[in-house]
This record gives sequence, structure tokens and C-alpha cells, in this order.
Amino acid sequence: MTPPSGRAPTLLPYYVATLVLGIGGWALYSWRSDNVLVPGPFEVVTSFRDGIADGSLWEHTAASLKRVATGFVLGAGLAVPLGFLMGWYRWARGMLEPWVQFFRTVPPLALIPLVIVLLGIGESAKIFVIFLAAFLSSVLATFQGVRNVDNALINAARVLGAGDLTIFLRVAVPSSAPYIFVGLRVALGASWATLVASELIAAARGLGRMMQAANQFLDTPRILVGIIVIGVCGFVMDRLLLEIERRVTSWQELRA
Repeated sequence: MTPPSGRAPTLLPYYVATLVLGIGGWALYSWRSDNVLVPGPFEVVTSFRDGIADGSLWEHTAASLKRVATGFVLGAGLAVPLGFLMGWYRWARGMLEPWVQFFRTVPPLALIPLVIVLLGIGESAKIFVIFLAAFLSSVLATFQGVRNVDNALINAARVLGAGDLTIFLRVAVPSSAPYIFVGLRVALGASWATLVASELIAAARGLGRMMQAANQFLDTPRILVGIIVIGVCGFVMDRLLLEIERRVTSWQELRA
């Protein structure tokens, strides 16, 4: 329930509690494990500090953030209008949905050999793989959001004299917004999930490249540093999307 003040309860204590439990369980497992390659929190912190000190971690993180941000923005930027087009017009759904459904069943990683042939091994190839993952993850959410707009709202707007453009902007778009943001959050996760594989394409820098190089030397603390940085960056970006959603869809009544 929402407190009498009207402010939703904070989840921060739960975040702190689960973080402490997670790190404690990890430390206990690494201490009890017979596998010398299992690093503990101290080894990972040391590797993180070394990466900060020599500047390599900043370079790899910046390169990966740029790729994910570019691929995600391009993918979502194309997916949202196409999703609206498919949901609003039958001809667009008939023309586009078969292609979307076809490529949605093909993992973006499976297209890497073809992407290398068509786009080479430059930065555009890496961004395209991330773009594809983001696009396919969000276009159907937007499409479904438009399809689920309540016909009663549309008919009521028509009775009040609203035209098609007004109905689209004032009824369809707000009603679809929650679905769109769910799709964007899924697309963001897919973008980060595809990052490591995209950096297989001859990347000089990037968190995926850093983890691949560390794997060759069995540097497991460095690998875990990469995993943690990816997770933290993804979490922060997801919280930013949630905050934008909260402001855009402030009319929604949500459970605390």
C-alpha cells in the first residue's frame, strides 16, 4: 500500500540487503571452492583498481557504452514508428509483420558472419548487430501497444469531433506508452546482451574485447570486472528509462 503521504516506499533497503547477501555468498563460495580460478571479491576489487589506475577500464567502458547507446537509439528510433505504423494501418501490418516475425526468430548473433561480409569489420558492423537486437526487441511491443488501444476511447474521441491525427496523438500514443517502455527496457537488455558478441568482430577496445583477452590468460578477476561493469551500466540505464517512463505516464495508477 502507498503510505498516507502519497509517496511510494523506497526499495533502497532491499537493494542494499540483496547486495550484501550476494557479495557475502560470493565470498563464501570463493573461500570454500577448490578451484583456484574462482576469484573472491578482494581479487576483483584489486583488478578493478588496476584497470582504473592504468586507464584501460575507462577506455573499454567508453567504447562499449558508445556502441550500445548508438545501436539502441537507432534500433528503438526505427522500431517505435514502424510499430505504430503496423498497429494503426492494416496494409502496413500485412506488409511488415511477416518480415519482422521472420527476423525475430533469427538470433542477431547468427547474422554476424553475414554482417562481416556485407559491412566489413569496422565499427558499423558492431553497431548494426546491436541495432538489430534493439529493433527486434521493441518493434513488437509498440505494435501490440497500438493494437491494444481501447476502441471505446477511440469511438468517444470521434463522437467529440476529433480527427484521425488528434485521436492518434491524444489517444493511441498515450495508451501505447506503457507497452513502448516495456519494449525499450527489453531492447536495452538485448543491446547489452549482444555487446560481447558484437565485439568479436575485430574490436580493439570494449568490455567484450577486454573479457576475451582476459580469458586467454585465465584472468578471471578481469572477466568478472567486465561482467560487473556491464551489469552496473545496464542497471543505471534501465533506471533512467524507468524514470522517463514515470514522468511520461504519470497518469497511470500503479501498485507500490
